[in-house]
Amino acid sequence: MKLGSSKFSRQLVAFLHDLAMAAAAFMIALLLRLGNEAWTSLMTTLWPSMLLFTAVCGLVFLTTGLYRGVWRYASMNDLVAIIKAVSLSLAVFLPVTFLVTRLDSLPRSWLVISWFVLIFLLGAPRMLYRVFKDQGFRHLLERDRHRRVPVLLIGAGDPAETFIREMARDRDGAFEVLGAIDEKSTRIGRKIHGVPVLGQLSDLPEVFQRLAGRERKPQRLILTKPLERDEVDYLLELADSQGATVARLPRLTDFSGGVEERLQIRPIAIEDLLGRTQTKLDRPAMQRLVEGRRVLVTGAGGSIGAELARQIAAFAPAQLTLFDASEFNLYSIDMELSERFAEVPRLALIGDVRDRGRVARLFAEAKPDLVFHAAALKHVPMVEFNPLEGLHTNVLGTRNVADACRRGGVAAMVLISTDKAVNPPNVMGASKRLAESYCQALDLLRQTGGGASGADPSNGGCRFVTVRFGNVLGSTGSVVPLFQRQLAGGGPLTVTHPEMTRYFMTIREAVELVLQASALGTETPPQEAGRIYVLDMGDPVKIVDLARQMIRLAGLKPDKDVEIRFTGLRPGEKLHEELFHGGEALMPTSHPGLHLAAPRTADIEVLSRNLDELGGLVEQGEREEALRLLQRLVPEFRGDRAADRRSAAAGA
Repeated sequence: MKLGSSKFSRQLVAFLHDLAMAAAAFMIALLLRLGNEAWTSLMTTLWPSMLLFTAVCGLVFLTTGLYRGVWRYASMNDLVAIIKAVSLSLAVFLPVTFLVTRLDSLPRSWLVISWFVLIFLLGAPRMLYRVFKDQGFRHLLERDRHRRVPVLLIGAGDPAETFIREMARDRDGAFEVLGAIDEKSTRIGRKIHGVPVLGQLSDLPEVFQRLAGRERKPQRLILTKPLERDEVDYLLELADSQGATVARLPRLTDFSGGVEERLQIRPIAIEDLLGRTQTKLDRPAMQRLVEGRRVLVTGAGGSIGAELARQIAAFAPAQLTLFDASEFNLYSIDMELSERFAEVPRLALIGDVRDRGRVARLFAEAKPDLVFHAAALKHVPMVEFNPLEGLHTNVLGTRNVADACRRGGVAAMVLISTDKAVNPPNVMGASKRLAESYCQALDLLRQTGGGASGADPSNGGCRFVTVRFGNVLGSTGSVVPLFQRQLAGGGPLTVTHPEMTRYFMTIREAVELVLQASALGTETPPQEAGRIYVLDMGDPVKIVDLARQMIRLAGLKPDKDVEIRFTGLRPGEKLHEELFHGGEALMPTSHPGLHLAAPRTADIEVLSRNLDELGGLVEQGEREEALRLLQRLVPEFRGDRAADRRSAAAGA
């Protein structure tokens, strides 16, 4: 039994109670065996034996750890511990008292009777206290009820307080909170509902050592707040060295179907390694954008399109139309939405944005008010080896959708673009830049009053909003699923270059900011027409660092358990991506997660004629001519890289 304030006081009371029960058990067992003669024997010859029995019981109770349990959570484990302690007490008392008195005056049957009586006197008060606290017998027969997993909380703010309170309230809580770690030194030594703040992040090794000395070494670190990427790296390294794991509490954005009844901790995910703080969103503006409108999502079966469909459905559109060329992907997202948002009217339509006639029929059937154009070919090496297909989908397909929006009286079209459109060395990026140019030109045409006669006269025609962002974690064809597959196969993890960096964002956050940009873009004044919304992607992440972190999250050691192999840049790949072109003036917006890039203007008539020519070249399979025209339309698409690309493609 350890000395220490209120805990020691409670243990002392329990110890004195058990000593009294041991003395009472001695007398009760004697009364049950001898009747009224017991009093005479006790007063004359047996009182030394009673004192000896009480002392032996007290010593055994202390040495067997009978006071590590908490009466509030008494269970079958405590009863088993009591049985062991009583049995050992009698086993020690029997030879000791035999040496002293030869058991001349103590009946042999007393031993059996006292065993039952003492177990009852020790166990009954504990169980009754538990029944009283629980107001029932529901948890009484549980085993290991109070043996919770010892954890440390990283952060001592409101989420930590909520978790501590939940664990104290929850009878089925799986965790024992040993303490909290916080960045504010002023909180060290203070307590949250009795749980102490033990130190700062830099103090963690010493905290582990101190708690291990008390046999309460933490088995898990639980993040209750977002941390910077280097701080998460530090925690993973430390936890690995201490044999612990790292998890986190769910964020508010993790609750998609309402708040869960209980807080469930989650494993550290790849997105936690980005060190991105949660962006405050203007959800009322997003609600106004979508609610009661007919919304069309092209490429709805893809990673971005599917997440767009989920978030749009949550804002109660009048109708949600899902359009995709892949039957399976379309079926998957449609089934998911039918289960989660059964009340939202939906259309799931198969078709390709490259087919102008199919797009026209789509708009005639869906009659959308708002269009999110996410359909694209985005895998850089794949488009590099199939450039005409990339141009057909990314450029001509975008033109088909944009023209249909103008003819169909659509209020706004949102083009999902990419950072690869900035100074592109590859066909995919150049094709997306050309798609941006066309939508920018149409938006500027709207500003000058050149909208089509079929456009909605209430807002001067269709508004074209372009949103550009970098890589999204876990999207189809991205590096994270590749690393996961390679890890599952035992490695190695392949990285093209040790210095390669990319901007990363979670799919959820990217789509949230797309909706936020769309809400802002549809409300902007005419002088801001044609500008590109660029999502704040934070700092770029080294791909090799991401690979190492994924290996650690799998419980393995980089370069020891799993090899990281460098393979060299692929055709069309850049070492570092950019979010802005040098000719795009960067402007702030009213939202901290969004930037605005001033457009590099293009004449819509000239651009339309060039796209007509491009369409003819694609139709005729004139690959080299189409690439030369692309280079002329997107001057940043450098000729030397184009030649390298064609050589690589020819040799593949």
